[in-house]
Amino acid sequence: MEYLERVADAELERRLSAMGAVLIKGPKWCGKSTTAAQQAKSVIWLQDPDKREEYMATGLTTPSVLLRGDNPRLIDEWQDIPLVWDAVRMEVDRRSKPGQFILTGSNAVDQSKIMHTGTGRISRMTMLPMSLWESKESTGEVSLQSLFDNPNQDIEGISKMSVADIIFAACRGGWPATMHATSGEDKLLTAKDYVDSICETDISNVDKVERNPKLARRILRSYARNISTYALTTSILADVIADDNISCSRKTLDDYVTALEKLFVIQDLDAWCPAIRSRTAMRSTPKRCFCDPSVAVAALDLTPEALQMQLKTFGFIFEQLCIRDLRAFTQNIYSSHLSYYHDRYGLEADVVLHLGGERYALIECKLGSHEIDDGAKHLLELKRLIIAHNQKEKQMPIREPDVLMILTGGQYAYRRKDGVYVVPIGCLKP
Repeated sequence: MEYLERVADAELERRLSAMGAVLIKGPKWCGKSTTAAQQAKSVIWLQDPDKREEYMATGLTTPSVLLRGDNPRLIDEWQDIPLVWDAVRMEVDRRSKPGQFILTGSNAVDQSKIMHTGTGRISRMTMLPMSLWESKESTGEVSLQSLFDNPNQDIEGISKMSVADIIFAACRGGWPATMHATSGEDKLLTAKDYVDSICETDISNVDKVERNPKLARRILRSYARNISTYALTTSILADVIADDNISCSRKTLDDYVTALEKLFVIQDLDAWCPAIRSRTAMRSTPKRCFCDPSVAVAALDLTPEALQMQLKTFGFIFEQLCIRDLRAFTQNIYSSHLSYYHDRYGLEADVVLHLGGERYALIECKLGSHEIDDGAKHLLELKRLIIAHNQKEKQMPIREPDVLMILTGGQYAYRRKDGVYVVPIGCLKP
């Protein structure tokens, strides 16, 4: 079976060259173990049913035995034997060499059985579901990094993805298992199974607290209804309890959301609040987001056919697709993160991509070409406000945006006369 190269490949190689061990974290089923196995020289699968009991017995007495093997040694589902963590830390100290171990698994770890955080010995990196570039659907003709390095360049590219293709890709999600399914219907099953697994099992296993699968599903569904919006927690709670058969307090909702965040299912965007307007004009509520657009689709029980008739609804899901890909491209760049800008005057940037240091891009996500002019006006006005602020504020100026970009579901990539880049999501790469 062909291995599809991941953005994380180079990052894992880099960390292994610098640190004794690397922990790969992220949503389940995003490909952590498969990616780790590409660089491992030996592997131990702790959930192998033929050897599990033997591994457990050994791990509870002499966990260092499980670390024997060619390096880097991959220890998959390490959390099943928490003592492995401290054994890895001790062995890294003893050997004093980089690239010894790779750890993969879920976040369901009994922290009381771990003595040390692993700081300085075990590097942590994050993986996400596959971007369109990793699934070979994006042509990769426009490089995000190149736009930052040469922000005045002309670009060109032609996406091979129609709107129908983008809708299907969002419904299918970036789960590696779907790439080898034979039929379109089969490709859609993974996201549904993912939501089922989260609600029925994982939300309780993540911290060993019994939670109601029906309530978990209801919360995911409400989150999905409010995807890419600034819905208040009180609004989500009201939606959750609208069903007379469901009871949920604010404390309970917060508990479930925290569990879903630990599982990397919910990944909200925080607001970017530069001092270019009064703080009372700025939104500060997180923008509601999932790790992958398919989670929202599955939670709402939607289909590609239904979304082709509901393009306004799909516009919110398309934004999630763009956010997922931008996260995948920049997740492990030092100090990089995503946020959003929105004020009470309606001025917005769907995404603010902070690419390490002070560099950043203002990005609007617009599915249709008829929305491009409106998106460009928002980005240019926001840049104008920053320039005006800097003319008044000499001591603490705000860096002007390095890149203004509109991500679209269209075909053609180009640079407008006003300097705004128009980039189809089907043309973008890291």
